[in-house]
Amino acid sequence: MNTFQWMLKASLPLNLLLLLCCPTVAQQPTAPANHSLEATPKTIAFGYYSADAPPVLRVKSGDTVEVHTLITSDPDKLEHAGVPPGQVEQSLRDIFREVKDRGPGGHVLTGPIFVEGAEPGDVLEVRILAIRLAIPYAYNGFAPGSGFLPEDFPYPKMKIIPLDDKRMVARFAPGVEIPLHPFFGSMGVAPPAGRISSNPPWIHAGNLDNKDLVVGTTLYIPVHAAGALFEVGDGHAGQGDGEVDITALETSLFGTLQFIVRKDMHLLWPRAETPTHFMTMGLHENLVEATKLAVHEMIDFLMTSKHLSRDDAYMLSSVAADLHITELVDGNKGVHMMIPKAIFLSPPK
Repeated sequence: MNTFQWMLKASLPLNLLLLLCCPTVAQQPTAPANHSLEATPKTIAFGYYSADAPPVLRVKSGDTVEVHTLITSDPDKLEHAGVPPGQVEQSLRDIFREVKDRGPGGHVLTGPIFVEGAEPGDVLEVRILAIRLAIPYAYNGFAPGSGFLPEDFPYPKMKIIPLDDKRMVARFAPGVEIPLHPFFGSMGVAPPAGRISSNPPWIHAGNLDNKDLVVGTTLYIPVHAAGALFEVGDGHAGQGDGEVDITALETSLFGTLQFIVRKDMHLLWPRAETPTHFMTMGLHENLVEATKLAVHEMIDFLMTSKHLSRDDAYMLSSVAADLHITELVDGNKGVHMMIPKAIFLSPPK
């Protein structure tokens, strides 16, 4: 009688048989799952990030989610500005009609998404795998008291801008076409405690309005609450650095994101990595302080990741990195610093 016959005769449970005889089969890891999350009245947070918000989806580290995000505007305002009623998404109408728990901000954010295993002190790695347009138009607008020049534009204005998804351009005006580079203006996690406005970006990331967070980029966000409670929205078809009138090419988007819990990373502020650059960020109500934060974060990155001395990291930041004014209009100003990957040569073999 061989060993396997003896185990059968002993009537061992099937799961124990598999573990003893076929350990490689029994221990195979579960493949990452793919999820889909539409924007509906029950799957959005209207104007806030919150450590207490119940999640609308639970995923595991490594899973991907196809998300739908909605344009941040009242359907009536869109129609008044010239959008045909049939082009206003029904889900947007449903949300503005049914969702009463709003604010203090104004963004319609899809989520929260609970990422299993994410704990305070970890980092949530968000890989931006795909983004596509959901509607054939965007809007840009300003209002009294908003934007970078409120004293010069003390009245409301909204402009509907057609989007050509075949040529990937926005037809801004006769003779003026803008190349499209869609991205999510707001991607963030819950704050350390309570509920905060979706408007200002901060340590939770949120309304970064960073036009460089396009497909192929990875965003790293410090986690402050169990499960991270990730939210996404404020879709932009394109934007200029600064976002000076307070809006971009505001539109609805579909995107595919992958979530990975990083126990080996510990950050104070969000960072990112594009296909060509490493990026640090500074977020503060004072533009100079935001800039200092971005530079300090770059020095820290070069010291910890590239093993430079503090002095060399400061010098390299001066000779090889570029500062960008991310946005000037969201309460906290944003500055990001980018250094090209190509300057870091592979070690000789």
